[in-house]
Amino acid sequence: MSKSVIVGTAGHIDHGKSALVEALTGTHPDRLEEEKRRGITIDLGFAFLEEDGVRFGFVDVPGHERFVSNMLAGAAGLDLVLLVIAADKSIKPQTREHFDICRLLGVQRGVVALTKSDLVDSDTAGLVRLEVEEYLRGTFLRDAPIVAVSAKTRAGLPELKKELHRLASEIHGKDAAHHFRLPIDRAFAIKGFGSVVTGTLISGSVGANDEVELLPERKLLRVRGVQSGGKTVERATAGQRTAVNLAGIEHTALTRGMVLATPGKFRATRRIDARLELLPSAPKLKQRSKVHFHTGTSETVAEVFLFGRQELAPGQSMLAHLHLQNEVLVLPGDRFIVRQSSPVATVGGGAILDALARRPMARDTGRAAFLETLERGDAVEMLAAMAERSLNGIAFADIAARTAWLDSQIRDVAQKLTASGRAKNVAEPLILVPAKAFQDSQQKISARVERFHKENPLLPGISREDLRSSLGRRVRPEAFRTALEELVAHKKLELQGELVKRAGSSISLDRDETRAKEQIETAFAGAGLTVPAVKEVLSKLPVEAKRAEKLLQMLLRDKNLVRITPELIFHRDALAQLKQRLSTYRKIKGERISVPAFKELTGITRKYAIPLLEYLDRERVTRRAGDERVIL
Repeated sequence: MSKSVIVGTAGHIDHGKSALVEALTGTHPDRLEEEKRRGITIDLGFAFLEEDGVRFGFVDVPGHERFVSNMLAGAAGLDLVLLVIAADKSIKPQTREHFDICRLLGVQRGVVALTKSDLVDSDTAGLVRLEVEEYLRGTFLRDAPIVAVSAKTRAGLPELKKELHRLASEIHGKDAAHHFRLPIDRAFAIKGFGSVVTGTLISGSVGANDEVELLPERKLLRVRGVQSGGKTVERATAGQRTAVNLAGIEHTALTRGMVLATPGKFRATRRIDARLELLPSAPKLKQRSKVHFHTGTSETVAEVFLFGRQELAPGQSMLAHLHLQNEVLVLPGDRFIVRQSSPVATVGGGAILDALARRPMARDTGRAAFLETLERGDAVEMLAAMAERSLNGIAFADIAARTAWLDSQIRDVAQKLTASGRAKNVAEPLILVPAKAFQDSQQKISARVERFHKENPLLPGISREDLRSSLGRRVRPEAFRTALEELVAHKKLELQGELVKRAGSSISLDRDETRAKEQIETAFAGAGLTVPAVKEVLSKLPVEAKRAEKLLQMLLRDKNLVRITPELIFHRDALAQLKQRLSTYRKIKGERISVPAFKELTGITRKYAIPLLEYLDRERVTRRAGDERVIL
């Protein structure tokens, strides 16, 4: 299987980038009629070279300063930069800007091609080489090979290919096992096939019939087919130039800057926290400056909030928050470029730290320390910090969206964190709550139950739902359930149905309360079906009204008394006898009974008869049929 390497050109306009790509690959990357007419590259061009087990995908970028935004869209996912400098012109403004962009985007390797070497004498060629070496000193291309070439005479091309192969052998390649992500740099339609998008596949893989998600639109699409290097393939993998034929969408709805990704794993964002670096040549950046923000193939406007300072000096870096005008899909570690509007120029860039950041707030004093933890990159420490920063714990899906870790990695890191005792998993597949927050929840639960018993000595316990809601929104239901289960397991609390009570607690009535409770039950038991008013019964008790009401609630809870309506309460024995009478009536007189017959059977007035019949309907002892009841 060929190794895939993405090579991006960089350099000033008219230094021969496109001609060099054509000389190397046999394909001229300019594809637009306007490009061919004007003789300059305007948009991205692509060409491929497969030799000696390496498939090079060349991304040719425009060199004119007006088209730097197009150049930036092609710089996503580069493995190597082919820095093109014309031997007859040496280093020019866009040489510098393109080179700065490559450095800020984290490109690590490259080769310098001194093009048009056939147009200069040896002295001039030597002088230009010295200028280039001096310019590259101390940069990531300080040891890069500098090859003199001519696209016209083909001189130096074998040496250039040799250096590209050597550098390709040093590249480890991108991980195809990670979640799929393809920033879109082109979208078009092919007759008979429909919508096609292209891009550099920066992680994962994609094949025919896969389901993918279009972000930030959050639209699910099906892959009809895939090409890489101009050939149909079963699957394209990370590091390859890829064309994806999509079903279910018109090509006009697809634009540069969108991303195809594994469904359900990622979230687009308008707020990011990052490490922002200014170029030494840039003007200072003031608080709340507006800049053009470029990442992957997307471009939008961002407002910059600096943490701890009011301005960022040239050549310096600091933590910053960027509020984006439009949603983009970015992940921690992704690189970005910022450009100023007037004069239009690249001023800096950096790396994403938190792709789903909160709005900056003065009281958020722990934010810088949190971002520094993310920047250090220790997975366990990162997850611990994310759990601490979450209001009520962080769930599996949130971790995946914030980190792009694989499911197995999330489980492994979470297990290490919980084993250390710093966090508690309160649900499946995973919801992590910081250990201190979990312990605080348990203390609040115990304290609330204790307070309830003091305030309500005649009630056995607080309802589970009332207990949960009393803790507020900061304790999520899963954390409450797990905390309560542990307290019960450790015999600190007990469950009685839906009631929660202190372990070993019981209701103890004094002599007056005991006598009052007996009087309530006797009053209703002796009344049969002609029950007295509740207020009348409670008013005659030797205890105050509040305690009397709680004694009544105890009898209702124990089902010695049954409340039929808010005003009517019956003793359970009276209701049991009524059901028996109806059963006997059915055997003797049949299954139907009218309201008058019911009144005659029970000896009660309509005041009691109608509520009782409705109660019997609810209990499925009877069923209403017009003006009568059917005894079931």
